[in-house]
Amino acid sequence: MILEIEHVLTYSYSAPVSLNPHYLYLTPKSSPYQQILDHQMNISPKPSYLVKNLDQEDNLQHVCYFQDKHEVFEVGTYTRIKTEDFNTLDFVLYPFEAANMPINYRGKLGVFGDKYIANKVLDSEVLAYGKAIADRTNYKTMDFLMEVCKCIKKDFSYVSRERGDAESSLYTLQHKEGSCRDFSVLMMDICASFGILARFVSGYLFGSELHEHDLHAWVEVLLPGGGWRGFDPTEGQVVNKNYIALASSIEPLGLNPVRGTFRGPQGVDSVLKTKVKIAKRLY
Repeated sequence: MILEIEHVLTYSYSAPVSLNPHYLYLTPKSSPYQQILDHQMNISPKPSYLVKNLDQEDNLQHVCYFQDKHEVFEVGTYTRIKTEDFNTLDFVLYPFEAANMPINYRGKLGVFGDKYIANKVLDSEVLAYGKAIADRTNYKTMDFLMEVCKCIKKDFSYVSRERGDAESSLYTLQHKEGSCRDFSVLMMDICASFGILARFVSGYLFGSELHEHDLHAWVEVLLPGGGWRGFDPTEGQVVNKNYIALASSIEPLGLNPVRGTFRGPQGVDSVLKTKVKIAKRLY
């Protein structure tokens, strides 16, 4: 199918401000099952200097530099993307022992993954929540991942929060509620406790009344023989053709679609208005 995506973010300031460099993650990523047919971006005011980068995790990043002072900053994108049916679970875990947890990555990836996971500080309550799920699924990797998705969907209440970084997994667990990015961080930490490398994904979800008019976040886990595979703990399901990724990272901080600061008089306020519209087309 063909999806058309319109996304507009408008920042209004109560007084003229100087915009520091802004980082934009608003270009969808291609995949074996998704092809970008058209992508346009409009930035107002027009940057005095615009750089397109691939960041350290291969995400397309726009860096904007501005002159003068402004009371409104707006970024709008239009995307047409062709997305095909695929089955997230259609692969073979290899080596075969990866079917059981904990997972042990091999080679260079093993060295990197082990160091990253070893440096994560995981709270005992989060570990206990994950262990209860692992016990119920007999430490079977795929059963565990599916059950984590379903449990977070069932056990927690969703709250919409447009701005701000994700809460810690402990905060989300204790309050039993969160946004999609909070649930994604919780799942990432649960995966890490069993040696599974996971990353945070920011993007769009078509066909969900809850998320179709806003950005969404989910998780991809690295599975031997399967590569990065997507799971959505907010929706309690695996990723399918309706998910459109903008950026991904093993660190959830910094993947906001627009990230930057401004300088202005003391007490100046900023207001953000967003609009996301996703439509299915026949051609």
